[in-house]
Amino acid sequence: MFKFKEMILMLCFILSGAFCYANNAIGKGIEKDGRPVSIELTQSTGVSSLDKSSTIIPFINGHVLTVSFSENLGQVSIEVATTGGATVEYTSVLTPNGLQIYITNAGNYIVTFTLSNGDVYAGEFTVSD
Repeated sequence: MFKFKEMILMLCFILSGAFCYANNAIGKGIEKDGRPVSIELTQSTGVSSLDKSSTIIPFINGHVLTVSFSENLGQVSIEVATTGGATVEYTSVLTPNGLQIYITNAGNYIVTFTLSNGDVYAGEFTVSD
């Protein structure tokens, strides 16, 4: 009886590890669908000599643009526009809070971040179906 009990417990132990691995592998598959959006400084006022592009973290996953900030940049205005110049979304957020923007149509877009000191950062991304 003891050997049978020991076998069942070992089987549960092995299966729990397999289920944890499977759950983690599925989660990584979802993350691979998304792509980071590279951000560059496009206009500097000269007030701040530090490049803050690494603190703005945009990520596109399907039709959802997720933006997070790794430090407090104050009030940041965010504009999402088509490459033709038509504004899709314009909002302002107090950092270090983040936001999500749903983009309904597939196509090429530009996201622009204007900091409270006047510095402008921008990045291009593509939404595909």
